[in-house]
Amino acid sequence: MKIQKIELFEVHLPYTGGSYELSGGRLYTGFDSVVVCITADDGTEGWGESTPFGATYIASHARGARAGIEEMAPHLIGRDPRDVERINDAMDETLAGHNHAKSAIDLACWDLFGKSVNLPVYKLLGGGTGGRLPVISSIYAGTPEDMRTRVAEHRKMGYLGHSIKIGAHDREGGPRLDAERIAASLADRQTGEYFIVDANGGLIPETALRMLRALPSDLDFVLEAPCATWRETVSLRQRCDVPIIIDELGQQDSDMATIVAHDIADGIGLKISKAGGLTPARRHRDICRAAGLTISVQDTVGSTLSAASIFHMGATVPDRLLRCILDPRDMVTVQTGAFEAPIKDGGVLPPDTPGLGVRVDRQILGSALHCWEA
Repeated sequence: MKIQKIELFEVHLPYTGGSYELSGGRLYTGFDSVVVCITADDGTEGWGESTPFGATYIASHARGARAGIEEMAPHLIGRDPRDVERINDAMDETLAGHNHAKSAIDLACWDLFGKSVNLPVYKLLGGGTGGRLPVISSIYAGTPEDMRTRVAEHRKMGYLGHSIKIGAHDREGGPRLDAERIAASLADRQTGEYFIVDANGGLIPETALRMLRALPSDLDFVLEAPCATWRETVSLRQRCDVPIIIDELGQQDSDMATIVAHDIADGIGLKISKAGGLTPARRHRDICRAAGLTISVQDTVGSTLSAASIFHMGATVPDRLLRCILDPRDMVTVQTGAFEAPIKDGGVLPPDTPGLGVRVDRQILGSALHCWEA
């Protein structure tokens, strides 16, 4: 099997809630998705998606992803897409960094790999645990009571995990407001639920400590991405007893090694496109497993293809380490295709169809922006 053609598409994904707020006043009303179709010499198609969370979440943005794919695609024609590590080596040799651009290509190769051997991707990643994957909501920063209401709404839909966004400026209410947001969101906590309090790097040690000291002592949650730098995170780690999860800071293999070597955190938010695709995400999973770090499998945002990659990776994480997965389908109003994986009995399962299991709708994608052929 050889890569015969690579097509590049773009599609805008409006946010379902109208406006999504992160720490620091970052607002998003929609997201630009980059979609890749790789066609093999036998006519089989593999699909991948990468959707950056705007341009201010991490060092990534949709135009950069498209430019990165334009740089790499000509060098991949004629290679075997099933040699996923070698494909990643070729991308690294062509373009330094830019994980979000490489992710869409990597996913498309895994989709082709699965279809070529008539197996779902999770089988190729090591095999599924068989258990339903607990799904986490994404609760943007708002008033405490509004956030409590939205947690309750997602609870009714079967969500067992909840990601609570915080990071208010002092002029907005600062640590005290964030403490009230956390307390309200956890007020109706049910047995078996898991809460992530996510600052998206919006705190410094001082504001994080002020917030934690303003909280009741019996709240059960983990603190994700409290600070924007390693130094600040280590400083906070030494002075608080709340479990810390790394997200934005954990992008490369070396970041995983740093977390383990210096005991910086208790788990990671493993985002597929942030890691560069399923191939590096598989390595991150295994490093965390060896070190006893918990894992939440997510992505920055995305539609059906992104959800599929999350579910297939999440299915391979041992139950004792998997905390939750993100289903980005409920975050956007446009889907790139059909994918049979409903939330049921508190979780989801990836389908057993070959590859990622997504039936992509080309009409939604429209005409390709670019096409490279042998």
